[in-house]
Amino acid sequence: MKRPIYDDELHAQFVTFSCYRRRRLLDHPRARQIVLSFLTLELQASGGVCSGFVVMPNHVHAIIWFPIPRQVSSFMKQWKQRSSLQLKRFLRGQLGQYALSTDRKDPFWQPSYYPFNLYSEHKALEKLNYMHNNPVNAGLVESPCGWSHGSARYYERGESVGVPLEWIF
Repeated sequence: MKRPIYDDELHAQFVTFSCYRRRRLLDHPRARQIVLSFLTLELQASGGVCSGFVVMPNHVHAIIWFPIPRQVSSFMKQWKQRSSLQLKRFLRGQLGQYALSTDRKDPFWQPSYYPFNLYSEHKALEKLNYMHNNPVNAGLVESPCGWSHGSARYYERGESVGVPLEWIF
């Protein structure tokens, strides 16, 4: 059964997607940076806005918004497709163990993503805090700002995080 995606009302979306079989394919900082570079490129290409993100070792969360309805699916398709090609190239070239542990035919990402319609600022803040605390809860860092592949430093310290951010609520 296909999941409905509610992006007709120009609400922001909290999206989540995972590496194939929840593998930790994003353990290497360069792999996480590749995901973020394609987030930035696809936002620019689509006129979208990002309000927050975190790239974990096996999944990604982001809050995205588009000024035109029904853009989420095409944006996600492009972000995942383009990043997967570069990620596979990086992992095969730089991390030989990856090439030995996976089948070349395996996709990089799980085939779907999970959107959550952010209809209020309260819900958006709830999801932003959830995202930022994800690396802490996973035991990767002691504070959200300690994780270099998330937007917490932007909100807590005003630091650049490599992805243009805008709070749209």
